[in-house]
This record gives sequence, structure tokens and C-alpha cells, in this order.
Amino acid sequence: MDNTSLSRRNFLKTTGAAGAFLSLGFYMPASAKQAKIVTAAEADQFGVELNAWIHIDQSGKVTIFNHRAEMGQGSYQAVPQIVAEELEVNLADANIVSAKGNKEKYGSQITGGSSTVRGSYKNLLKLSATAREMLIQAAAAKWSVDKATCYAEGGKVFHKPSGRQMHYGELVEAASKLEPPKDVVLKKRADYKLIGKPLKRMDTHLKTNGTAVFGIDKMLPGMLYAAVERNPRMLGKVKSFDDSAALKVPGVKKVVKIKRGVFTAYREGVAVVADSTWAAIQGKKALKVQWDDSGFEHLDTEEIYKRQAKALDTQEGLPFKKQGDVDGILSKASKKIEATYETPYQYHACMEPLNCVAHYQGDKLQIWGPVQAPEWLQEYLSKEMGLDKKNVEVNMTFLGGGFGRKALMDYPHEAAEISKAMKTPIQVVWTREDDATQGPYRPGITYRCEGVVKDGGIDALKVKLAGQNIGHASGAPKDKPNGSASEGFLKPYAESIKNLAIMDVPFETPIPVIWWRSVYASTNGFAYESFLDELAAEAGKDPLDFRRAHLKEERLQKLIDKIESVSGWKKRKKGEGFGVAITECFDSTVAQVVKVSKAATGGVKIDKVWAVMDCGWYVNPDTIEAQVEGSIVMGLGAATMHEVKFKDGIPVDNNFSTYQMPRITDIPPIEVHIMDNDENAGGVGEPGLPPFAPALTNAIFDLTGKRIRKLPFNLAAV
Repeated sequence: MDNTSLSRRNFLKTTGAAGAFLSLGFYMPASAKQAKIVTAAEADQFGVELNAWIHIDQSGKVTIFNHRAEMGQGSYQAVPQIVAEELEVNLADANIVSAKGNKEKYGSQITGGSSTVRGSYKNLLKLSATAREMLIQAAAAKWSVDKATCYAEGGKVFHKPSGRQMHYGELVEAASKLEPPKDVVLKKRADYKLIGKPLKRMDTHLKTNGTAVFGIDKMLPGMLYAAVERNPRMLGKVKSFDDSAALKVPGVKKVVKIKRGVFTAYREGVAVVADSTWAAIQGKKALKVQWDDSGFEHLDTEEIYKRQAKALDTQEGLPFKKQGDVDGILSKASKKIEATYETPYQYHACMEPLNCVAHYQGDKLQIWGPVQAPEWLQEYLSKEMGLDKKNVEVNMTFLGGGFGRKALMDYPHEAAEISKAMKTPIQVVWTREDDATQGPYRPGITYRCEGVVKDGGIDALKVKLAGQNIGHASGAPKDKPNGSASEGFLKPYAESIKNLAIMDVPFETPIPVIWWRSVYASTNGFAYESFLDELAAEAGKDPLDFRRAHLKEERLQKLIDKIESVSGWKKRKKGEGFGVAITECFDSTVAQVVKVSKAATGGVKIDKVWAVMDCGWYVNPDTIEAQVEGSIVMGLGAATMHEVKFKDGIPVDNNFSTYQMPRITDIPPIEVHIMDNDENAGGVGEPGLPPFAPALTNAIFDLTGKRIRKLPFNLAAV
């Protein structure tokens, strides 16, 4: 997992020390419309650093660089699996290295929006095929044969007529001198040997034998450890602190006031630095800090939702989408369906709490840690620490979960500030309580839905939502609607529902908010798909047939056929509750059916969940199944177990004792199916979450006749 520097100079040094090699990457000239595939020598000629995705040395060793963070979603597997397919190498023999943060070299390295595969697979396929063709061309030249009579397989090039073979290491010197071909023929999906296959993940053994390096595992010579006391109301300032007791704790070295940037604001805290994490935490407990909490409101959860309801009552909101005569139809309708839905604030609850190692060295800053957005971090820290961006080095370790929280820059900034103050490498480790109570959180949102049904279909639909806009924290215009107001709502509905309005009612609180797995789709999906079920009931239509009638696209029709078939939707029996929901985000669509029944101990129990994902072109079905299963488990917790509550501006639930997570005994059987087609790749890590909550509550209505419009709720109390 050590990062390898592939600068021009290091390439030249490697050449001199270890002989020839073949490294291929992309170079994007300023005036070019698309990237040019180049070798190391060409990169040196252009005067640029090579973003080498593929490196092959004379021994035949193949190194594949993963440009995205691995936080459980499978980039450590998916990127090499793509490369190895067209490169024709054995995946088990390849060395996989996490690339350092460098946007100029690798393009976007932000691990979010389920974008790793869908954002890079076409370029990676072409790059890998180019390397393969160059090696074949080099072999054909050595043998003085027609290139068409040669082929690559298993890290070797073969000559069909004679049976001669050479491994890649024997060809790299000659191949490195060739000009990369401009056009290569990619394999047809039917010819794939690796892509589309449920290969075992290559990081599993690292994570089970203890060799995987997570942020919390990183150690540097002379490193000290820090724990930080932060204001429980988050926005408060340090008025004063007494460190006398903390300094008496064995191992404690120093206590310093520090800051960290959270979007455009700064948060203050008091850091205790010691020779061990344990000593730092004990010193932190001994601190006495007085906070200045003036200048902002200290809200309770109940007050937040009262204000959201009032805002929906008194404000029309900013139009995200408006077509037809929605208001006219709603005002004149003899019968109008209305419903209000509430979704809670949520904590990310990563198994690995926030942590970071920083080494500030005057003109240089090095970062090691669980980082989702290295390019954002480089940009931010260069400004905050007064450094050239090239001198901010970001090293991505494995992440024990991220879900959007680890794309923020605050915790590395905090570590960098402490390292600067102490003039030594520092590791900051957040306790579970720190992690749970400092946010930022998924915003809680209230939705007001109105609709009119006519001739068995939707004549008019209006949705107003009041909740915090994540974009406002980073400076997005407040006179513009939330750009994610319809996230989760299938785009084809806008074609079949001629009278449609989606309105964003601006809403602010001092509580910091940020992305959470599937972002706004995780809350929007509950409101939109729950209300569609209510409209279907009003129309007297089967809920799945009702959706089918409004989703005309052939691709969606096939998805509906699949979920109907695998779930046995048309064979439902008395005493069984079935609910369906279909949502879309990050270019993937997921349909889920949940089956419930009455529990012997009271309430309802979940009997089974069926999920069908259409993510277009995909890499590893086993990874997809795991991600959908994980999304459903996370959705189950958010729908029925946990929420972030506030009292006097302070988060109430500070650990898993009160913010309870689903246990293995809570998880129903989950059956995942993947649609096969030739469409462009969509996301996988997040789209499986949004449909679960509405499918569950729709199933409960089917069983009991009771509508659940507020999350979370207790299954045992239904």
C-alpha cells in the first residue's frame, strides 16, 4: 500500500538503475479535447509528470495504480480488474498501488457520487488495450512476423503458428520506444475473461491478516498523538481553558488551542498532545474548557421540524422544476391527495472514526489518512497553510467507511495545524463520541406533497421540501433552488406527468450538514416513492402497474418486469404485505420489493427484500451484490432505528449505545439481481439505499392499512 512517486525524474532514475520498463498514462494538452496516451519518455519530452496507470518492468512485474480511495466500495478491485482485462495479465500476479493525490496527473480522484467506474472505465479500457497492442507489436518485430499472427495472454505474447512466446518483461524495452497507437479495438463483452465475473476481492486478505494500512495504522518516526476537545455546540469559540490537570497526565507533552476549517467557517478546539493516543485522551478528559456559544441559536429537534412545517405553510419556495398548470389543477380539483413526510438528521457512523497523520515541515506538508477527496484537500491546505499546492502531499490509506464524511477537509486541517504548532509529525484520532457529535450530518427534511389523480394516472403532482442545502455551506447562491431537489425521482416521470412542480423552500440552522450515502436521494426517495404509492391507492391501481404506466422507457419496463418476476409480485397471498419503490441516482436505477408480515411478538417483521439494479456496464457482480446489501442494511438502520437528535443545540446520541445500528439478527434475507445491457456504466455504491425505506413503509401499508410518513419508526410498534 505504499505510494510510489512517478515523477519524470524518478522515471529516469528508475531507467538508469533497473533497466527498461513500459509505463503508460494520459497527458492532456491545454488545447486538446481528449487525453493523449503517452509513455514515460514522451511525458518527459512534454515536460509533464506521467499519471502512470500501468507500469511493467523487465521482470514482467505489472503494477496497476488505483486512483481512487478504497473505503469498502471496491475500487481496489474494480480498477485493476478493468485494467487486467484488456492488458491480458493475471490479476493475482499484479501489484496494486494507491496513487497519491494529484488532480493534474489523474484527473478527479474524488471518491464520491459512485463515480469510480463510471467516470474512468472507458479510458482505462483503452489505455490497457493500448499497452497490450504495443507489447504485441514489439514481439512481432522481434520475431519478424505479422502482428496479426500474435496474441497476448497471461502476461505473455504468443506467436500462433510457431508457438513461440515472450513474457512482457522481455518486451518492455522495445515497447517503450514505440508510439502508442491512436486507435485500438476493445474486446466485446462476450469475450471478457475478468470483467463481469464475480472475482474474489484482492483486498480481503489484506484486511483479514492485518497488513492493510488504514489511516489509524500509519506511524512515522518521532510521531506524537493528539486528542482534541471540541465544542459540543460545534460553532462555539474557546473562551478560556485550564490545562493544569491535563499536563499532569503521564505522557502529555503540551496543550494548544487550534482551529479547523469546516466549509467556509472555522471551528475551535483545544488539543492535548502526548506520546500515545491513550495519554492524549486521558489528558483531554482532564481539560477544563469554557466556551463562548453566543451568536447562534441552540435548537432542539422538535423546533427544527416545527420551523420546517411553518416554512412549507407560508412559503411557495424556489422552483426547481415547474411545468404545466399544477397550481390551477390542484386548486380546482374536487379531490386532492395531500401528505407530509419527515426524514431525520443522520450520522455517518463509519466503523473507522476520523483520524489523520500530518507532518508539517515549513515549506512542505505531508498527509496520510482515510481521505475521500485528495484534490480538494491539496487545494484547501495549500491556501490554509500558505504552501504551494505541489508541496502538499496527500497519501490515501484504506478507509474504514466514508459515506461522504471523509471528503471534508476539516480533520486533516486540524492535524496539520497541530503538527505546525508542535514541529513534529502528529496523529489525531477522534473518539467515537467526537465522531458522532461533531457532524456534519445528513440534513433532516420535511416534504409537503399534493397530487390529483385522473383516469387512473397522475394529473398533477407538486412537492415542496424544506431542509438545509448542503451547497450553501460552501457558498452556493441562496436565491437558487437546491440542485438535488429531485435526486432519486426518476427522470421519465417528468415526461408522463404533464403538470409537475418541485419547489425548494430555503431553510437554515446552525447545524452543519454534508453528503451522506446517496445524498438527497436517501431522503427524497422516501417522500417521492411513498407519495406515488398513495396516488396509486387513490387511483385504485396496483402500485407496480401504476409506476409502469408512468415509466415508458423500454429499459425501465425491463427493470419492472424483472422485479415483478423475481419477487413473485403477482402471486402475493393474504396476510403478506408487499411494497415496491424505484429510485435513480448516479446514473443507476434500483427497484426493490419488501415483504413483511405480522410478528408474533407484536408489530411487523421483514421477511425478505428483493433488489434489481440497472447500472449498465459493470465490472464485478459480487461487488455489486455486496454494495446493494450494505445499502439496504444502512437504509434499514436509518428508517427504523437511529437518528441524530438535538437538545439545546447539542447532539444527544453520542455512541452506539443510543445511536443503535442494525445487528445481524435484524437483517432479512436479501436477494440481488443485476440487469445485463450495453448501456454506459452507472454508480453502484449508493443507488441501492434510497428505495428501501419507501418499499418497506409501502409494504406495511399493504399489510396493515397504516401509512408511515415519519422516519425513523419502530417496527415493533407498528
